[in-house]
Formats: sequence, C-alpha cells, structure tokens
Amino acid sequence: MFSFKEKKAQKGFPSVDFEQKRMIGQGLNFASSEAYKLLRTNLMFSFVDSDAKRVIGITSSVKGEGKSITSINLANAIAETGKRVLLVECDLRLPTMAKRLNLKSEPGLSNLLVGLSSSSEVVRRGVLRATLDVLPAGAVPPNASELLQSSRMQYTIEKFSEYYDYILLDLPPVTVVSDALIVSRLTAGMVVVVRSDYATKAVLGETMRQLKYVNAKVLGFVFNGVKESAGNYYKKYYRKGYGYEYGYGGNEDDGK
Repeated sequence: MFSFKEKKAQKGFPSVDFEQKRMIGQGLNFASSEAYKLLRTNLMFSFVDSDAKRVIGITSSVKGEGKSITSINLANAIAETGKRVLLVECDLRLPTMAKRLNLKSEPGLSNLLVGLSSSSEVVRRGVLRATLDVLPAGAVPPNASELLQSSRMQYTIEKFSEYYDYILLDLPPVTVVSDALIVSRLTAGMVVVVRSDYATKAVLGETMRQLKYVNAKVLGFVFNGVKESAGNYYKKYYRKGYGYEYGYGGNEDDGK
C-alpha cells in the first residue's frame, strides 16, 4: 500500500493562483510570513531529539478561527527549510484543503483508510514547494470518527513518519466533534488556533479542559487577527505554561 520515491512534479500539476490565495504561501504579507517563521522555529526546537515523533496537530475551539490556513502556512514554512513535510487533512466531515490549494479532492485520506486507494494515489506531491506534500480528506465518509480512531489510521501515520520529517494534521475544532481528541493520541503535541473576538473565554477554557482530559500536549497557540490591545484573556493559558504564543493581524480566514 505504501511506496514513496523521489520524483519531480508531474506535468500539469495544479498550481496556486496567489492573486486569489493571498493568505497562502508566497501571498502572505511580511508580518504574517515572519509570524509563521517564528512559529516554525520554536516548534522545530521542540523536537531536539532526532528520534522524536514529529507529528503535530493543528486545531481550534470552533469553526472559523483559521486553523486550516494556519496548517497550510505552517507546513509551507517548515518545507521552506528543506524538510520533507506532509500536510494531512483530518477534517473528514467538512474538508476544504483541496479547494484552497486547487487540488483534486478525491481520492484522499478516507479512501486510503478504507482500502480503496494506495498512498501513492492519495498524496499530492510538491504543493507550493518541492518538499511539501498534501493528503486531502477525500470522500466524506459516514463514519469519520471510526476511521480516525481505527488501527489503519495509526498505521498510516506511523508509515508516513518513516518518510517525512514532519507531519501536520489539520484537525476539526475541539468543541464541535471528538475527532481532534481522538487523533491527538497520534501526535507529539497540538497547536491551538485562536481567533480574536471570536471564541469566548468559556469556549477556549472548555477546549483546554478537553485536551488536558485526553493528555494531549499543547505546544502553543496561534492568535489570529489579534490587535495589540485585544485578546488579553487568552494570555492566562500561555502564562500557565501551555507553550509558545504567536500572533498575526488581519482577517486571515473567515472559514475554517
């Protein structure tokens, strides 16, 4: 099922129109680009052990906080260093990755997990840059949670970890469905995206409670659209030692 060989981007491979995707990759403004580089640097320092499992989950409290855009840009920032990166869309219920990156939506992760497709068929190679591969969600299944907690999912991540330096998992919001909590056991830690003036203090608190309940390690926060004078109530979680904090201005994403 799993076979990977180095190869050049195929002729006709879809490219991103940065005029339309100004919040992705090279279309980022300077401040946002630097924020992702800072996030990248500190996350890479979190994995000083060469044998450490470099699987990172990206989630949020609710839909619309920008976790998918964050996943894409963080994956791109890491790949910029020459590391081999796989971005996996684990939001099987409401997938958006393929549309954002102008990729075919199927086959994808769900097709791989049920045995309908092989790894070479579902992974899109060389997206945004040569060392960044993307695995979209694929067909929307009726049993998303069951697929994500299956032994096949665990096996899939373990096999991909043998090839890639970093694997980033774009996960559903924590308080909406249990999927992010289920997949967190496969990660070395989680990054929580928080959109300014969007998720309430109570909702963010519930997110942290649920992550703590499943023993998920929180590596840090990404504060999306935070102005200098806003978002102070988020800081208490940072001060309690949950991890690094990062921020970038503007409305990065009005979707996921």
